[in-house]
Amino acid sequence: MARTPPVPLNKSIIARPLSSEGEVDVAIRHLRNADPLLASLIDLHPPPTFDSFHTPFLALTRSILYQQLAFKAGTSIYTRFIALCSGEAGVVPETVLALTPQQLRQIGVSGRKASYLHDLARKYQNGILSDAAIVNMDDKSLFTMLTMVNGIGSWSVHMFMIFSLHRPDVLPINDLGVRKGVQLLYNLDELPRPSQMDQLCEKWRPYRSVASWYLWRFVEAKGAPCSAAAVAAGVALPQPQQEEQQHQQQPQLMDQINSLINIGAVVIVSEVSIFLEVLGLFFIGFVSLPVRVRV
Repeated sequence: MARTPPVPLNKSIIARPLSSEGEVDVAIRHLRNADPLLASLIDLHPPPTFDSFHTPFLALTRSILYQQLAFKAGTSIYTRFIALCSGEAGVVPETVLALTPQQLRQIGVSGRKASYLHDLARKYQNGILSDAAIVNMDDKSLFTMLTMVNGIGSWSVHMFMIFSLHRPDVLPINDLGVRKGVQLLYNLDELPRPSQMDQLCEKWRPYRSVASWYLWRFVEAKGAPCSAAAVAAGVALPQPQQEEQQHQQQPQLMDQINSLINIGAVVIVSEVSIFLEVLGLFFIGFVSLPVRVRV
């Protein structure tokens, strides 16, 4: 019986990546014509660049390692992780699965993040995910598949799609910087809710990724903190965003509680030791006092 050939992926629905020659210029022309307010921002900043040389697996691994960490701390842990894997080329599912939680903890990776890394690697090993499949998935399918990985939420996926895959039409509706940018751009009284973002930004399709990049620049120019600069520089996922709490807040809270318990235990043991020492000195002094015996 002849084997049925696999159904080919529909690559026609995959838009040209922003790293393709001339694609950013096309996006900027479209945005200028679609939104005069956004056009004023475009005039103030140089065009974005989208360069990345990381494989999808490495980029996703990197994003997990940087979660909830300041840039310097994340870079330190990532550097040690790369050394543990014998270089970036060695960051493959088999290598990551072979690393024990104890090995990862020794380089600063929490037990929770270790479980995230292993879950990602297992999904690659089991064929649920692969670099080739990720590159060829449409945005909707990619979002669904990646949010199945423990520790990867919608904000992480949006950043990955923009800065690693260079997808042109991604709107990070949960990113506080983009939401703040929309509020400032349109002079809104309140920060728009994630559910309002699609409607407010509809005119930017099919280049909402580029529009988001300009909003990050806008917010930075206003003096507000913004994570996009670090992401754009290839530093995966700095400070956590609002939506990531669904995947991470409770586990990380438990990690913090456990750390506090461990610290508290050390303090308690130390204080008990001091107390016993003082008590011992008091007892020694007491028994050495001359005793008057009444006859």
